[in-house]
Amino acid sequence: MRMTREQLQALSTYTGTNPRPDDFDAFWALRLQEADAAPLQWEIRPSRIPDFPQTAYREIWFRGVHGETVFAEYLKPVSDKPVPLVLQFHGYPGRCRSFLEQSSFAGMGFALLAMDCPGQGGRSTDTGCYQGTTVSGHLIAGLDGPAEDMYYVRLYQNIRLLGRMVRELPGIDLSRVYVNGASQGGGLGIVCCALNPELIDRAAILYPFLSDFQKVWEMGADEIAYEGLRYYTRWFNADGSHTERMFRQLGYIDVHNFASRVRCRVLFGTGLCDQICPPATQMAVWNLLTCPKEQRIYPDFGHEEIQAFDDELLNFFYEEDLT
Repeated sequence: MRMTREQLQALSTYTGTNPRPDDFDAFWALRLQEADAAPLQWEIRPSRIPDFPQTAYREIWFRGVHGETVFAEYLKPVSDKPVPLVLQFHGYPGRCRSFLEQSSFAGMGFALLAMDCPGQGGRSTDTGCYQGTTVSGHLIAGLDGPAEDMYYVRLYQNIRLLGRMVRELPGIDLSRVYVNGASQGGGLGIVCCALNPELIDRAAILYPFLSDFQKVWEMGADEIAYEGLRYYTRWFNADGSHTERMFRQLGYIDVHNFASRVRCRVLFGTGLCDQICPPATQMAVWNLLTCPKEQRIYPDFGHEEIQAFDDELLNFFYEEDLT
């Protein structure tokens, strides 16, 4: 069902339902200390794709904060000058896109680094060892244990580690590091900006996942990408006695709780027919962004490829590029 413009306007001041833990800032200060203290171990390897005269195709492998092996595709235009870099995050579940698709950024003169999220279909490995159920995906992995051991807490820490690694890549213009992501990639893009505020210059975010979990649950939208919420509440919280604790713990990974930390310029896209990541949950992120921002609304689009938004990236990443 399409959300109307009037319904969207009613959400203009909505800032989310899922609670923000009182110790959210202290919790993430400790997690960032852990990520910054982890040894930076990484290498660039040749890929299976031969180099072209204009572009080098590489693989990057690095050790995650908790010992996991993390894989990323890396494309870099051949240039005698430092080039911009796009950090691209993929949807859920999945892996980074093909080198062919990624090459569009190289054609723009940008390097691109696309990381596989551990255990989601790509080449990154997940060390696991989560307390509680892992039967229904990564959203609730570790929910029964300490918050710091949740899957997405570890993934967010590795995104901080990724920022450290980017600073050491040769030939990159560190004043022009950008983020691009849709769905899970959009949520991780917000987190990347929030945890690396001094690094990211601008970000393109399309219908972010991982936002406002309690609102998703209350709307009955806990299906498909959010199905873990439904399985967890039915199998492990049948009488509702653990609901408050569950959503408080999910608050540590809820993307809308990171939005106020974003400092870079943001281009934000929302389809009003989105049944996977309901527009209300996206507006919770949008309304909490205090950075320079622009929103694009697509009334007849849901959680799908939005070519018009793709084309927006051309101007967004180029506009005032040298200022």
